[in-house]
Amino acid sequence: MASSLSTLPKPISESSFFLPKLSNSIVIPKNILISRLKIRPLIQSNVFKNSNQTQFSSEGECSPMFDVPLLSCSEVIERLRTNRESHKTKQQYLAMYSSVFGGITTDTAAMVIPMDDHMVHRGHGVFDTAAIMNGYLYELDQHLDRFLRSATMAKIQIPFDRESIRRILIRTVSISQCRKGSLRYWLSAGSGDFQLSPSGCHQAALYAIVIQDQSPPDHRGVRVVTSSIQIKPPQFAVMKSVNYLPNALSKMEAEENDAYAAIWLDGDGFVAEGPNMNVAFVTKDKELLMPCFDKILSGCTAKRVLVLAAKLVKEGKLQGIRVDNVSVEDGKRAEEMMLIGSGVLVRSVVQWDEEIIGNGREGPVTQALLNLLLEDMKSGPPTVRVPVPY
Repeated sequence: MASSLSTLPKPISESSFFLPKLSNSIVIPKNILISRLKIRPLIQSNVFKNSNQTQFSSEGECSPMFDVPLLSCSEVIERLRTNRESHKTKQQYLAMYSSVFGGITTDTAAMVIPMDDHMVHRGHGVFDTAAIMNGYLYELDQHLDRFLRSATMAKIQIPFDRESIRRILIRTVSISQCRKGSLRYWLSAGSGDFQLSPSGCHQAALYAIVIQDQSPPDHRGVRVVTSSIQIKPPQFAVMKSVNYLPNALSKMEAEENDAYAAIWLDGDGFVAEGPNMNVAFVTKDKELLMPCFDKILSGCTAKRVLVLAAKLVKEGKLQGIRVDNVSVEDGKRAEEMMLIGSGVLVRSVVQWDEEIIGNGREGPVTQALLNLLLEDMKSGPPTVRVPVPY
């Protein structure tokens, strides 16, 4: 037994890494024909450096500081905690629930998920978000219904019944003591292996995290551009999955062009949506016009705005409300344009590409809808405000 153990490789922390020695010559097999190819001898340099400025000699040896240590579980947790604390961010993560460890933690170092979770390496997961305002969860049930529909479309076997998930989410917010922020939650196909099919996953997993964003609210008008990133096909666009690479690329494209967001067009060239928000317009006839939801994500905030907008119709600030196809031309010559979503609430668009929207200022209807939504979040009916017991 002792002899067999001696043949095992040493732990990483007891080993050194070596680069292969550089050769001054290259041997080309005779059966390879080289035509018009100039081969330059490799040039040796005295020092090579990695991103951490670790030095390598020309002989290929590195200093011990480059050794990768073998860490215990407690050491990993401590390094995760140090790494988290070293990052300056305006978002604070106050509590996380994970069905993997079956409880809630307030330690950010433990707010992790397994690498072999199908959501991580295959994007097989769905998510949703609910705002926390004055100790109430805003539109929790509406978001939860969409969440479960998305999970069904993604063929994820939901591990708990709806009421149990609802209680878990409320409990997580309660533990966090957060009275203003957001609750984000995910359902994944679960962990088990790195295969393409989730058949090897043990059980679907539920995760939830409470986020407190300390960024000051900003309701100034913004500029948008037309996205050149292809929109997701309707089968996936109507599902709120974690496959947000097109969305991220679209947002990056906007930032590269000094814009806030990039607007997608659908396959027929009609206005669709932004990367994580819906779009709406106020026409010259004073109609609130919003694109159809059949090819895009059905925004819970956007649908609530449609309900609240009825008050503006009664007050004469709007002549009507319509959900219909919107051409780019009609959108750009609208009196007002706005972005609507749980992250932006209701925000004016003052320029689209090179076209100025309206008079180039925040629109009065947009501002009125924002005020109605904020009031609804603070004192709306029980159907949209779920109290959190602290």
